[in-house]
Amino acid sequence: MFIVFTAPRSVASHVMTVLGVVAVLVVGVSVALATWQASSQVEAAAADQVTHVARTVAASDEVRNALTAGAPTPALTDFAERTRAATETDFVVVMTPAGVRFTHPNPDLVGGRFLGTTDAARTGGVVVEDYTGSLGPSTRAVVPVLEDGRVIGLVSVGIARAKVSQALADLWPQIVLPGLMAALVAGTGAWLTARQVRRETLGLNASEVARLHDHHDALLHAIREGLVITDNEGRIQVVNDEAIRLLNLPSDAVGVHVSDLGLSRDLADLLTSARQEVDVPYATGARLLLVSSDAVVRQGRRTATLTTLRDRTELESLTGRLSATQGLADALHARSHEAANRMHTVVTLIELGKPEEALSFATGQLTGERLADAAVLAAIDPPVIAALLLGKTAEAAERGVRLTLDPDAHLPVIPGVESALVTILGNLIDNAVEALSGRSGAAIVVDALASEEELLVTVSDNGPGVPVADAEAIFSRGFTTKPGTEPGGRGIGLTLVRQTVTALGGQIAVSEPPGATFVVTLPTTPQGAGLREGDARD
Repeated sequence: MFIVFTAPRSVASHVMTVLGVVAVLVVGVSVALATWQASSQVEAAAADQVTHVARTVAASDEVRNALTAGAPTPALTDFAERTRAATETDFVVVMTPAGVRFTHPNPDLVGGRFLGTTDAARTGGVVVEDYTGSLGPSTRAVVPVLEDGRVIGLVSVGIARAKVSQALADLWPQIVLPGLMAALVAGTGAWLTARQVRRETLGLNASEVARLHDHHDALLHAIREGLVITDNEGRIQVVNDEAIRLLNLPSDAVGVHVSDLGLSRDLADLLTSARQEVDVPYATGARLLLVSSDAVVRQGRRTATLTTLRDRTELESLTGRLSATQGLADALHARSHEAANRMHTVVTLIELGKPEEALSFATGQLTGERLADAAVLAAIDPPVIAALLLGKTAEAAERGVRLTLDPDAHLPVIPGVESALVTILGNLIDNAVEALSGRSGAAIVVDALASEEELLVTVSDNGPGVPVADAEAIFSRGFTTKPGTEPGGRGIGLTLVRQTVTALGGQIAVSEPPGATFVVTLPTTPQGAGLREGDARD
């Protein structure tokens, strides 16, 4: 015994089969109904014809006179034959009430008895029937000949069944051709539908589609990256649990247009963009996301946009703290070099016999540095922000830029904004240092003032400033005047700053040249729970 294993038929094949069977059934039933209706009409037409001719013959004077005389005459026979030929019937028989024939197409049968039913006609009624008589099967009618209400004879007119069948056969082209056309249209429609289904299901069978769906659904819920797929109209087609969590979307977001989800314009553009984007930082709510998007192309045509979202909040928070610590370590390292240089100077002055000058030099330098550090620590309560400023001060000094804190500055601990301020101040100071690098007398001043309602942070520099025409463009992702060689490109820092400020319900503005003063206003009770993205700079 041989067992032959065959692959399950594809969904498209099933669709083709079902539609084909339905088309055959519909067309077959339609043709059968049309045939039945045509047959009924032909039968009714034949019955009407023989009944009408029989009534006409029974009402003629020739028939009445012959029946009154009680014997057939050549004139009656001639009348019957002329009527038969004129009406294209097969026989016209005039007979007595008892059924004795006066006329017949076959002269040898004249005088014989009529073969058929006549009972109803002899009582004044009409008989219509299919009967096999002396001329074969026929559809016939028998009507009475009346004289003063009395039946004096009978008239029978008939058409051979062969003619009735031929009349029905003549109607077949009118029945079958529309049926064939309907079958052709239905078959073409089934083929086109199956072809479309094959294209949409990639030729998979039902079990493969079900398995693919199960795997797809399990994967969407299992992966720790957010995934969003939008169609060409910007409506969400697929969104997993992680994307709903990261973007704070409603659970019924599928089918909703991106513009109706309350997302920022930049993020909405990424979710519907046809261009490829890789790891674009985006601050939203209390998180920093890396967003990547690309077009989904099938057969050379864009069908959707696929976007992935990676939550970098915790990592960036740790990175920000590490950066601040590293900055402080760099500052201490730079101080150690400076201390070594001062120590050599002090030793040399002592060896030269100038101890008073050595003492004055050493204490003067130490007092200045201690006062500067103490001023930062006294004005800035959050340790992370103080460490950031001390580290940035050392970094700036190494690049020939003097970074100072405004004497009136004061930054208290404000819950929910500490990590956000690392991002804001870190990027603003880095951008200012970049703008001032190589300039003589370069200086940056940081200021912070807090009230019960809002926090005001400013970063000012004496550089070339921002042209008025670019005052808004500088916050756009990708805008930069610096060469971009890092992965992900440049022009991200100020974009992150604005996203962070906006997420906290604040505002940012830049002054006109000369110099550049960035003013950040934040509510002391921010809208979100606070950003934790840390020191995410471009």
